[in-house]
Amino acid sequence: MPVRAPSEKILSRSAMRAERDRLQREGRSLVFTNGAFDILHAGHVTYLNFARAQGDALVVGLNSDASVKRYKGDKRPVNPQGDRALVLAGLECVDYVVVFDEDEPKELIGEIIPQVLVKGADWAHYVSGRDIVEAHGGKVVLADMVAGRSTSNAIQRILEVYREKP
Repeated sequence: MPVRAPSEKILSRSAMRAERDRLQREGRSLVFTNGAFDILHAGHVTYLNFARAQGDALVVGLNSDASVKRYKGDKRPVNPQGDRALVLAGLECVDYVVVFDEDEPKELIGEIIPQVLVKGADWAHYVSGRDIVEAHGGKVVLADMVAGRSTSNAIQRILEVYREKP
C-alpha cells in the first residue's frame, strides 16, 4: 500500500465498507481488531503488529469516548477519540481506523466482515463477532499478551511518579 497521511487512514463506516470491497476485488484479506487504545504502550504496538501480520490490511475498530466511559468509568478515556485515532493511524502496521460507539464491535464487524478477527488471549472466553467471521469462512486468532503492559498499569505508574514528586 502507498504511504498515506495518518488522517487519511481514519474512515467512516461507509468508507471502510468501500475499502473492504476494493480489497476483496484485489484478492486481499482484511484483518480486524478493536479496543480503546487509550494510552498507547509497547503491549499495544506488539499486539497491533501481530494482528497486521495475519493478513493484508489491518482495520482497528476504536471505541468512541462514550463507549469507553461506559465500560472503563467516567475518568476514562484519558485521551479523546480523535487523538487516539490519529495516534493509531500513525502506526505503519495500521491501515484503517474506524470509530464505533456501541459497547462492542459486533455491528461493525458485521458491516465489514473481515477474513481474520484478532483479539488478545485475555478475551478467549468471549470474542465479539466470532460468529459472524466464522459464518463467512473467516478465522479468529488470539494474540498473546505482553506481560506487565497495560493502560491501567501505565496510569498507575504515572500516578505513583506524581505522588513521589517533591
